[in-house]
Amino acid sequence: MATVELTTDNFESVVTGNDIVIVDFWAPWCGPCRGFAPVFEKASDQHADVVFAKVNTEEQPAIAQEFQIRAIPTLMAFREKVILFSNPGALTAGQFDQLVTQIKEVDMAKVHAEIAEREAAEGGAAGA
Repeated sequence: MATVELTTDNFESVVTGNDIVIVDFWAPWCGPCRGFAPVFEKASDQHADVVFAKVNTEEQPAIAQEFQIRAIPTLMAFREKVILFSNPGALTAGQFDQLVTQIKEVDMAKVHAEIAEREAAEGGAAGA
């Protein structure tokens, strides 16, 4: 599957409309970004059930700012609209494949329950 180029126009619909979205924040002048690109592309071919998307931080500074991207490349993985992974730096093919596998294996019912608990606790504390 080809990667999807994300912009301010389609970012939200791609992330909310798909179960798993892995985003590569990159820039054309970034050497490590160019080195990681083939790893990202190959993974997109191997995992048809995952959306692989790229944000060119030069062309989409608002998205980079919204997610506080300070270094590139930065990888961010969304599953069911929750950020499960966010880390600067390129990964090797093996590390990246392991990351994709781990993202697929996360028990999202447990994650959503933990988020609901945290929000309830914060809401209770705020109202006290």
